[in-house]
Amino acid sequence: MSTDLLLFLGPATVAIFVLVVTVEGTRRPGYDAGYHTGSELELGERGWIQRANFVVIAVGMAGFAIGIHRTLDTLLGAALLGVAAAGFLASGLFVPDPVRGYPPGASITGGRPETLHAKLHDVIGPLIFLALLAALVAVAAQLDGLWRFYTVATVVVGAVLVAVTINAYRTDSASTGLVQRTLIYVCLLWVVVLGIALPAGAI
Repeated sequence: MSTDLLLFLGPATVAIFVLVVTVEGTRRPGYDAGYHTGSELELGERGWIQRANFVVIAVGMAGFAIGIHRTLDTLLGAALLGVAAAGFLASGLFVPDPVRGYPPGASITGGRPETLHAKLHDVIGPLIFLALLAALVAVAAQLDGLWRFYTVATVVVGAVLVAVTINAYRTDSASTGLVQRTLIYVCLLWVVVLGIALPAGAI
């Protein structure tokens, strides 16, 4: 597979992921995108759609990682992107427990996960973004000028959003879904930008 195609898999699957989360978040009875996390779309009768969505972005991120290694010659950065890809895959395999009022009939308040797969999911989520942000640090060393500044700025903003998202989830904040989506958009936008810029020779 060509390097350009591998890089393109990143932006393509990110676009699919965001589209599915957005559309499904508006179609589910009892689901509040401002409150519920994207992962909670794995629950209910249509949960298979979000589970498949995680698998798709995992494949895309794995291809993007190989493309980054080929173009920027950063084995560490590519390996960490691969870890993030594995995390997305695991998120699709280990689903959260019904909670926070979704699906309809679940406990209204937030709570600690009870099943093993839900406990694993709760651990995997933050690890995905920590691996992704660490990958950005490694990749930043291979970039210059505004590209390095943008990558480092994404790391700083992303790290703050990881902490805010974890706190919002633990305290059952009404804006948990909103802050998590902001974290997702900030981090995955970097994948889109580099996945387009590198094949175009802009970097």
